Order: sequence, then structure tokens, then C-alpha cells
Amino acid sequence: MGKAEKTRSYIIEKTAPIFNIKGYAGTSMNDITEATGLTKGSIYGNFKNKDEVALEVFEHNKKKMQNLFTLEISKKSTYKDKLLTYPELYEQFFSKHFIDGGCPIMNTAIEADDTHPLLKEAAKKAILVWKDSLMHLIQKGIDNKEFKPDTDPEETALLILSIIEGTVMVAKLTGKVNYLKTLMLSLRKLINEL
Repeated sequence: MGKAEKTRSYIIEKTAPIFNIKGYAGTSMNDITEATGLTKGSIYGNFKNKDEVALEVFEHNKKKMQNLFTLEISKKSTYKDKLLTYPELYEQFFSKHFIDGGCPIMNTAIEADDTHPLLKEAAKKAILVWKDSLMHLIQKGIDNKEFKPDTDPEETALLILSIIEGTVMVAKLTGKVNYLKTLMLSLRKLINEL
């Protein structure tokens, strides 16, 4: 990795929590320079603009989250247990396991919906990839006779996504961890009944 790539990675790493907590609009160039200890000139020497930093940071945060789930899912042997990894990890949403600020897909999707087309598109791609990976697990579970043959993989994947993201939004908004636990129990029940 060359010096320029190291500097870009450093900027992304240092600003990732800020963008995920404050969002695109709430993160200023002063926040970026404070977090990195670099000048605005140095930031702009490595990125065209704040948009480019935000998009790279989103990809970084998304990948960090995906890696967490991929690692935990890989430890499970059945497709049911692989799916149960989601409520298992999301029950710990307010703990150290999650990246600062929570789910970058939800955070970005909500903020960028009507304000930032590039970030909205990145969040849309991320949610569709997530849906497809859930569909894959569900289809494999059907093929493996772990789930009922009439289970609709896409419908079920969308329901799981909706429960997760809705739960995270409600729990973050209210600060009520018991809401998170209650709704993750509902998700466990859904998966166990597939």
C-alpha cells in the first residue's frame, strides 16, 4: 500500500464513526480534520470532496458490519442456526459488537433518502445484497429440508430485513433495550417456524 492509499485508509478509518453517528449532513470538514489531525488541503488532496469521503466511509462501515455477520454465520452448521445469528447479534445491538452509531445501511438510507442520491444508491445496493444473502440461506434451508418447502425465500428475507431494521429504528429512537429484545424474540420465533 502506497503513501496515498495509506492516507486515504487512515482518513476513512478515523472518520467512519463520525459519519455513522452524525450522518453526512452533520459531519463537517472540521470534524474530519479534527478526527484525522490533517489539514483540509490534505483531505482534499486525497478525496475530491466530502461526498467521496462519505461514500468510502459508508462502504467501510458496511463491510465492517458484513464481516461481523459473515464470521458468526460461518460458525453455524445448519441454515436455521445461520439465520438465527441475526437476532442473536442484534440482541447485542447496544453493546461493543456493533460499530459506533449502529447499522450504517439504515442510518444512510434514512438520511440520504431525499437528500443524497449517491449515498441512497449505495444503501439501496447494500440492502439488496443483504436481501439476496438471506434468500440464499433460506433457499439452502428449504433444499436441506430444514424449512418448509412452501416458504417463499424473497418474502421471508424481506420480512426478516423489515423486522431487523424496524426494530433497530424503534430501539434507537426510544433508547429502550427491552423493545429490541422483545422484537428479536419475535424474529427468533419466525425463523424457528419456517
